[in-house]
Amino acid sequence: MAIKFGSIVDERYKITSRVGHGGMAEVYEGVDIINKKSVAIKFIREDVMSNPVNLKRFENEASIVAQLNDPNIVKIYNHGIVEGRPYIAYEFINGQSLKEALDFRTRFSLQESVDIMLQLTSALKCAHDHFIIHRDIKPDNIFIMADGTIKLGDFGIAQVDTIRSNLTSTNEVVGSVHYMAPEIAQGKPATTKSDIYAAGVTFYELLSGHLPFEKSNPVDVAVSQVKDKFPSIKKYVVNCPKEIERIIDKATRKNPKDRYNDVMEMHDDLLKIKQNPSLLKEKKSFLSRLFGFK
Repeated sequence: MAIKFGSIVDERYKITSRVGHGGMAEVYEGVDIINKKSVAIKFIREDVMSNPVNLKRFENEASIVAQLNDPNIVKIYNHGIVEGRPYIAYEFINGQSLKEALDFRTRFSLQESVDIMLQLTSALKCAHDHFIIHRDIKPDNIFIMADGTIKLGDFGIAQVDTIRSNLTSTNEVVGSVHYMAPEIAQGKPATTKSDIYAAGVTFYELLSGHLPFEKSNPVDVAVSQVKDKFPSIKKYVVNCPKEIERIIDKATRKNPKDRYNDVMEMHDDLLKIKQNPSLLKEKKSFLSRLFGFK
């Protein structure tokens, strides 16, 4: 099936332009001819459709995200099959990924990072309340709008929380190794606490512009996730407030039992900082207090 500008998908969505493509899909901008809204339409690429795993992941995203209704999650409007090719119609994101923003800015301020993480943990709470584990939390999959609103997307490898829902799933090791919780790197099942770990790594990266383990070999990174001490944020943000340092530390503990019990606990700690901006004041060293320099 060739996608042409001006063509109508499922008698509803008019294709207006091509947005981009990735390893799994092609994305187009379109207009819902019924309500006149701009939409993004994602088609699975024809050259990867023959792999049942790819097809399952694409269908997985549509069925999972359709359950979620949260202002910080990319909303899916519809999904279906056109000429044997699955598609997903979802809200058009007029913004950039946090990864793109980081590449341009190198890092976010303390206040901006807290605001982003508050929205991200809110999105994760919605997903976790529906027994859904995202499994691929990272700046590439989080989008920032012009007004500062955060949208979590790409639920392609998300899975049902088998422990809390009593459903079965595979223990397939997937996700991005730089954000991968130690238990997943060891081949154990993902849980909501694995998402919390990835959120902690994301918080670290927003503040510092660096990943905690920056080795080029994915295997070496996975080993570091399991064995190496998680580096202090003060390595890059010398005067980081202790409250932020504590949140990152708790979210990224090696043992899931030592992390936050749930993402709402992490959200509440972030909210305390938001409601009390004085907590964001950078700690000054003895010398800086004595002589007044930074």
